[in-house]
Amino acid sequence: MQQSKRQLQVASMLAENLNDIFRRLGINMLQGGMVSISKVQVTPDLLEARVYLSFFKVQNLEAAQKTIGDKQFEIKRELALRIKTQVRRIPVMHYFVDDTLDYVFKMEELLKEVKTKDDSITKTNTSNL
Repeated sequence: MQQSKRQLQVASMLAENLNDIFRRLGINMLQGGMVSISKVQVTPDLLEARVYLSFFKVQNLEAAQKTIGDKQFEIKRELALRIKTQVRRIPVMHYFVDDTLDYVFKMEELLKEVKTKDDSITKTNTSNL
């Protein structure tokens, strides 16, 4: 389903402000790793937002999610102060883990593995000639 222009505008505004809020509250660095907002999707009525969080080198994912959940009130209050003149109601935030980076790293690993096997097969075939 394609998003409207207003949905995309609100999602972009939320992502920008949430990244800044996370940095200001110290949530962007947890347990020696980084947390960033990779994507925000807003419902057509602009009342709910799905915030996809990307975790890089965070040891305990559940603890990091709990920390973000514990600070949810502070995040929403700070967000409300920033965007109250641009939206009628502050959207309800739902946080999800974006595992795209893990998937990309795994695919790169598999491709390297296939390439090394292909190279070894090619070498054995050329040496037999």
